[in-house]
Order: sequence, then structure tokens, then C-alpha cells
Amino acid sequence: MSQIVVRELSKTFRVPERAGGLRAALRSLIRRTYREVRAVDRVSFSVAPGEIVGFLGPNGAGKTTTLKMLAGLLHPTSGEVSVLGYTPWRRQADYLQRISMLMGQRTQLAWDLPAIDSFEVHAAVYRLRQDACRNTLDELVALLDIGDVLRKPVRQLSLGERMKCELCAALLHRPAVLFLDEPTIGVDITMQARIRQFIAEYNARFGATIILTSHYMADVTALCRRIILIDHGKIVFDGPLASLSARLAPFKVIVIDLTRDVDGFDFAALGDVLAREGRKVTLRVPKDAAASVTGRLLADLPVLDLTIEDPPIEDVIERVYASTRSAATAESAT
Repeated sequence: MSQIVVRELSKTFRVPERAGGLRAALRSLIRRTYREVRAVDRVSFSVAPGEIVGFLGPNGAGKTTTLKMLAGLLHPTSGEVSVLGYTPWRRQADYLQRISMLMGQRTQLAWDLPAIDSFEVHAAVYRLRQDACRNTLDELVALLDIGDVLRKPVRQLSLGERMKCELCAALLHRPAVLFLDEPTIGVDITMQARIRQFIAEYNARFGATIILTSHYMADVTALCRRIILIDHGKIVFDGPLASLSARLAPFKVIVIDLTRDVDGFDFAALGDVLAREGRKVTLRVPKDAAASVTGRLLADLPVLDLTIEDPPIEDVIERVYASTRSAATAESAT
């Protein structure tokens, strides 16, 4: 049985607009004009218990708006949502006790106080039993390795330290459903890896259901077997990450390192030359031709090393968006 069920969910915003200049500004004081922007357009999907789903899309695609409706922060224009059997925007106390939303560009910690004080306030708001809260806090502090920063004012923490404290606050009441909106934004590569590892461990230990948005594809490939792609408020793909690559990227990337310089060899005759740096050449070839191209390279060239890779998932996702926009353009033209 699904823990999250979304049916025909839509959200339309009424946005004021006016032309530039003083005259237009004065006119807008008397009669303001508006236009409607549909941020989310009849979105439907479901998420199983314990599943981590990547919810991806370009800026303005509707990701954060959708998560805010699932968390109960926004009312939809139309559609239905059930999370753990609750309607989110009713904001029932039992529902809020079982979910959490972490937004990487927002803070829930008091800026001038130590993080431990914010945790105590959080525990009081959620009416957590003192012994249970202490056990959970000790566990989260150990997993996140933040014991040394709990008593430092939040404003003195590095971005990576603050994000780990934000995670701790979001999980202190052990939510069954977690909405993560850019949880690794702005932190360095090492800290991103640590945060990803922690999210995976929390999911494995408590069976939490997680919807994750991120612009870092490493987050998605490390944590999510399934992804949902949204563009202009509409879902354009929902399925396993692996099948997306297989369906939309029917080619392989071959990277070859040579032991010496080779003049006159026509790499372009074998495939698209993506890069050539000294003795290292990167080729893109059709998937069904990868074996024959590899055989030719090994037979005809002084090969030091050769690897065959799937295309970067970023390229695959960009192909989805490009094909969707091309289809929309063709439809509008007719």
C-alpha cells in the first residue's frame, strides 16, 4: 500500500504584472492586472513505504511547489493528496508529527543560539518524551558527527555543519515521511557525500519514505532507484533510473588512453569525438556498435587503458526535456 498518493494535483498562482515606467506604476495603483501561472499541472504519482524517489526538474518546473503541497504548506487549486492516510493541508497534529520537510535554502535553527537550544525547542513543540528524545538525539549526533558543534552559535557554523544540524532538527521526531528539497546545496563534495550516506542510513534504519529534489546528480544516482521528472508543471517521466538511460541514450561512451601519440587515425569514423586531450580520447558510439568499435581500437592502436561507460545521467535527463519541449513546440505550431 502506498504511503503517498497524488491524483491530478494542480496549483495555479495569480501573479500581478505591469509594464515599466512611472505611468504604468501609477496606473497599477488604481487598476492592477494579473496573469495566472500554473506551477503544477495535473500531477499524479504514488510512493511506496520506504522508497526514496528523486523528484527532478529545472528551475521553475514545480518541484518545490509540489513538495510544499505534500507537506501541507500550500493548498492546491485542484486534485487530491493522501500522505500516510492524511490530507496534508488540513495540518492535523497527528500528521505533522509523522512528516518533516527540509529545504536547503531555508533554516529552522535560531541564528544566534547554539544548535542544541533549537533542538530542545523542537522537542518541546513536538512534545517528545525526554528519554526518547535524548536517545534519538544521541543517535543522530553520532551518525552526523556533530558532537563538537552543538554548543556553538549557528551563525558560527560552516555551511556543511549547519546543514547537518538542520538534518538533525528535521529528524529529531523520527518522521515516517521526509521531503528533502536540495539538502546538499552549497556544501562541498566531501560534505555532500557524508549527507548522502546519512540519508541512506536513516532510510535503512527507520524505513522512512523520502522524496528528494536536487540539482546534484550524484545525490540522485547514489540514493534513488526511481526518479520522477517534471517540466513546466507536468510529469514527463516516472520510472527506474536505469530504464531512463536505456530508453533515451542508445549509445555508449568509450574513453581510451594511448601509450604514445598516434597521427592519422580517424577517430571520427568510429563515432562522435566528445573530447581529445593529449593521448586521451573520448568517443560516443551507438550501443550496438560498442563491441566492434572497441575491438578495432584495441587491434589498431597502442592502448594503455580503455573504459566503456553509460552516458552521464545529466545528458539523459536533458534529452528528455529537449524532446518534450520539441513536441510541445510542434504541437503549438499546428
